[in-house]
Amino acid sequence: MVKVLIFNRVSSVAAAGECLYSEHSPVRFVNEILQNRFRFCSSSTLLEPVIDSDEKLAPLLPHLQQAEWIAIDTEANSLYAYPPQLCLIQISIPDRDVILDPLVPIDLTGLFSALGSRELILHGADYDLRLLWKHFQFKPAALFDTMWAARFLGYTEFGLTHLVGRMIGTPLEKGPQKMNWAKRPLTERMERYAKNDTHYLRDLSQLLSSELESLGRLSWMRELCDRLIGECSQTTAVDHETVWRIKGSSRLSRASLAVLRETWQWRESEAIHRNKPPYFVLSNESMIEIADAAPSGRSISHAIPPMLNHSKRAAIKASVERGLSLPSSDHPAILRQPSSPRLTQAEKNRYESLKKRRDQHAEKLNLDPSIIASRLILTNLAREIDQPEKALMRWQRELLL
Repeated sequence: MVKVLIFNRVSSVAAAGECLYSEHSPVRFVNEILQNRFRFCSSSTLLEPVIDSDEKLAPLLPHLQQAEWIAIDTEANSLYAYPPQLCLIQISIPDRDVILDPLVPIDLTGLFSALGSRELILHGADYDLRLLWKHFQFKPAALFDTMWAARFLGYTEFGLTHLVGRMIGTPLEKGPQKMNWAKRPLTERMERYAKNDTHYLRDLSQLLSSELESLGRLSWMRELCDRLIGECSQTTAVDHETVWRIKGSSRLSRASLAVLRETWQWRESEAIHRNKPPYFVLSNESMIEIADAAPSGRSISHAIPPMLNHSKRAAIKASVERGLSLPSSDHPAILRQPSSPRLTQAEKNRYESLKKRRDQHAEKLNLDPSIIASRLILTNLAREIDQPEKALMRWQRELLL
């Protein structure tokens, strides 16, 4: 009876061209459903348009408010724009998967009001939470992060594709991670990929939660998620004295730092003007090479990418001249990272004792030792720089102290 019902549904959907995997014959598609190889998408899930207006968003809000659970994800275009844009917000609830377009003029106040008091399911939530805080000052009341749940279970492979394949038995496409998510309209492949990022999170969270609870680690994961929400909802002020000090700058002279600062400021302005990631305007390596060579009178032409047109090359040379023309009193200071004093014997003993305890617990629990405590945390605890109550979560204190 079940097979007949599924076959009738699939036959009608396939005939209407509404099924996600319509390239399969109905018989083959039914077999794949019964084998749990692919997800079955109802026509409402597949054909529901991208929400890109207040009128399309309004009917969704009551469903969010009443939903038993909510899973979300985001997509940005950091490889294609500068500053990066938040391009998509994907949401799954029990009866649908939807995609919202935050690039269009749309009032998302109601959306975030509906989401704000709920526990949200995400995978690898750090970047998503930071994006949502940066663009909308939004943070959830609670979080279940399936990536961290898997790590607390000792999984060494914890990507979403791997977990869905391993735990649910559904193969997911690994691409198109490098797609330009600002592209409109989205292709069917992009929509399918975006929706799959949230479609399986509820089932995954239940399976992982059950395993965590059986091992007594569910509270560990929840405590970490609470801390993650707090860390990702902080606005950090830009330090204009350090933001331009890229990798390799610590070995430069003050005169070279003056050149680097001017060149970096030109690149930053150019990247914003061209809406292009800074590295694709002028690489860090090229800027270090230019800054190193210019004060000594060596040619910088070899360090300027040949594909740049005459005006861009001239602009780079002008920024170099501005740096060279500064009086030495205006050259940036050389910042040296203060070297940490060597551990005293008593501190070494504390460190080794903490590390031994951490490693023993990690082996017993089949966990990556760094999850229990990083080397930096152990060192600070050994030096008594950090108070355990502030540096460690409750479950970490129970294991280490």
